Amino acid sequence: MTPRKIKKILVPYDGSPCSKHAFKMALDLAHKYDSNLIVLSCIEKLNGSWFGLDFYPGYQKEVQKHSKAIQKEIDKLEEDSKKIKVPFSSKIFTTDSTVKQILSFTKNKRVDLIVMGSHHRTGMEKLVLGSVANGVVQKSKIPVLIIR
Repeated sequence: MTPRKIKKILVPYDGSPCSKHAFKMALDLAHKYDSNLIVLSCIEKLNGSWFGLDFYPGYQKEVQKHSKAIQKEIDKLEEDSKKIKVPFSSKIFTTDSTVKQILSFTKNKRVDLIVMGSHHRTGMEKLVLGSVANGVVQKSKIPVLIIR
C-alpha cells in the first residue's frame, strides 16, 4: 500500500498561542511535503444570537471588529508562508458551531490533514466550555494532529 500524499493541510486558527504553534508546525509540514496550507478561523455566534441579537447593530460591529483583527493576524501568517513558498489560503466564518464548520470545510475542500492546537482544558472547564479539538478528533474522518 502506497502512502497517501498530503496535498492540503488545514489549520483552525483562533489567534491563541496554541493555534500559532500549530500553524508553525503545519507550515513546516506543508513545506516538507509540498502541500497547500489553509487557515480557517471561526467566529462562533453568541448563544443570545438565537434571540435576535445578531440583528442588533452592536453585535454586528463586534463580529466585524473581530473579523478585522483575525484577518490582520492571518495576513502575517500568509507572509510567513510566502517567505518559504508554501501555497496559502484562508477563510473566516461566522458560525453556530466551530466543530461542525471545521468538519464541513475539510470535507468540501478535500483536506488531507488537520493540524490544530489544544488549550488542554480539563475537568469542569472542559465540561462547561467544551473542546473544539476534542470535537474535531472525535468526529473527523481524516487524520488530526493535535499540537500542545
